Amino acid sequence: MDVPRFSLEGKVALVTGGSRGIGRAIALALAGAGAGVAISARKEPDLEKTVGEIRAKSGKALGVTSHIAKTKESKNLVEKVKAEFGRIDILVNNAGTNVYMGSLMDAEEWAWDVPMNVNLRGAFFLSQMAARLMREQGGGTIINISSVEGLKPGGLSIYGVSKAALIMLTQVMAREWGKYKIRVNVIAPGMVKTGFSEPLWREPAAYESITSSISLGRLGEPEEIAETALFLASDASSYVNGATLVVNGG
Repeated sequence: MDVPRFSLEGKVALVTGGSRGIGRAIALALAGAGAGVAISARKEPDLEKTVGEIRAKSGKALGVTSHIAKTKESKNLVEKVKAEFGRIDILVNNAGTNVYMGSLMDAEEWAWDVPMNVNLRGAFFLSQMAARLMREQGGGTIINISSVEGLKPGGLSIYGVSKAALIMLTQVMAREWGKYKIRVNVIAPGMVKTGFSEPLWREPAAYESITSSISLGRLGEPEEIAETALFLASDASSYVNGATLVVNGG
């Protein structure tokens, strides 16, 4: 194995939702591989904590408060990252939300709009902004964080629809932007042990039910998703484009 092909020395990464859970793990992994890392989140305290963790290990980091569903804030985010680092080589669209767990029959308009604006619309416009920079730079890579809920009907209804749409968006962007040497791929995690998913597995009975259907018999860890993201961000995946990598324990 050519270990240097996993190196991100000289690269700049932007990770949305980078202050907690999977986003935090990805930010730390990319920084550990040598990338300068900018992370965004809506709340500053958690953001600064993760930035501090990266800097404590001699990494370069920038934290920017930003709401992915607000295009003006995304534009400001990209401008701040460019001003600090001069470029964006890697974008990880990790920020997401699930505000509704009811049936489609009972869903109100807000239950559709919120996840679509965050999980899909926000990821698209930020990708578009980053891709324009990448095109000028001669290439880059975009990693979208979807979910296994986007691969088959599950219990999270509208969230699953938004994540399925993100997978299709990834494929369309990969097809269109490959000529600019911009690779776009998507990770579809299964159940990962984070604060975001805790309401689904917190109760012992629920935990047992979920893990009994997983071949490895356990939930995933954020670091396991981060290692997959590192592969997609690095030259080790130089011929991977438009792919959906399922990381769900089988």
